[in-house]
Amino acid sequence: MQTFIDTEPRLPQRKHDSMTKPALGYWPARLLARFANEVRVFLTPGTRMVDELECVVSVLFAIGLGHLVGAQNISWAAFSGYMVMRGHVAESLSRGIRRIIGTAVGTGLALALVPWVEAAPVLAALALMAVGGVTLYRSLAGRHAYAWLFVGLTFVMILLDKMQRPEDMLSTFAKTRMLEVLAGTGACVLVSMISTLTLRRRWPAPSRRVVEQLGWHPGAARHAGQAAVALLFLPFLIRLWHGPDYVQSAVTIMAVMLVPIMSIGDSGLIPVSRRIVLRVAGCTAGAALAAVFLLLAHSLPSAGVMAPVLIAGMVLGVAIGRHIENSLTSIAYGGTQFVLVILVTLVPDSYAAAHLAPALERLGGIAIGIVLLEPVLVIWHIVAPARRVRDPKGEDPMEPGGV
Repeated sequence: MQTFIDTEPRLPQRKHDSMTKPALGYWPARLLARFANEVRVFLTPGTRMVDELECVVSVLFAIGLGHLVGAQNISWAAFSGYMVMRGHVAESLSRGIRRIIGTAVGTGLALALVPWVEAAPVLAALALMAVGGVTLYRSLAGRHAYAWLFVGLTFVMILLDKMQRPEDMLSTFAKTRMLEVLAGTGACVLVSMISTLTLRRRWPAPSRRVVEQLGWHPGAARHAGQAAVALLFLPFLIRLWHGPDYVQSAVTIMAVMLVPIMSIGDSGLIPVSRRIVLRVAGCTAGAALAAVFLLLAHSLPSAGVMAPVLIAGMVLGVAIGRHIENSLTSIAYGGTQFVLVILVTLVPDSYAAAHLAPALERLGGIAIGIVLLEPVLVIWHIVAPARRVRDPKGEDPMEPGGV
């Protein structure tokens, strides 16, 4: 999720006559100056550096706890350690509790429904539509949005994983998912508490108030309905083609549709498409950096030094991605996706078996999700355009985020 921390000095604004075009080389020079400024801030002690260090230490601790409790997908524990982190322990704890509750409810719902629907694509599609659509709507326009988001995400992940791997025990996947979330959240809250009592006394982070939309919101309902239609196709696609990671397809559909209500307007096509571009760009850049460290690790003569190289790459990737998130620029969401691919690739369950396949599977799953979602948005936008729905308070009900 985007962290609203910004203490860096701003670049001076160059003024020029509105009737004349900027001089040749103006924009490249401006981009270069911006990049140089970001590098300087990245290396300067301050609020943003503290936040990035918190995330790095939290992820490292989450990885250790994940191995300690016997989790089977260590990267998901690392995800939780990264995504829950906020500038004050009270905010991190509140966010962590919501993530745990949402995961627990989604897991319970999956244990109750998946055995009845997994063998029938029609029933599975209806379940995905109902649970995914309702929880996404509540994530857009309801109290405890973060908890609702993970009710939906956990349910669709367990259902689709079971459909793709019917030989796996449903209870085993559900159990390890809870262990991963508990390990990552516990690590994050502990690191956040220590930081709040030490570093944050000197470099405090501004608290962020999340405005939650109350009551019925037709625009959010329409938006969630579009996501539900896109989710409908996944069970049938699984039966036809056992290809990419369809769990990532469902996560992509729900994640890119998670935009503030006020940015939806007549249609969510433009803001969601922008979010899709950032998701693809961030994941591609993260996969590229991860590939560099994987190649370096596998080229070393001794297998015993593979783990330190991969950990170093993970630390660098987390710090860079969080720095992009904290930049408060239009590409902030891409920073989140950059980190998630780094964690998928460079935080394997066994460092001896680390490879680039998880990142490529994630990219393949994202591509399927986009292929399913974009036509739904375009057709809906053309066939059934909505009247503009304006929030009476003029406030976004949730912070921008990333999954």
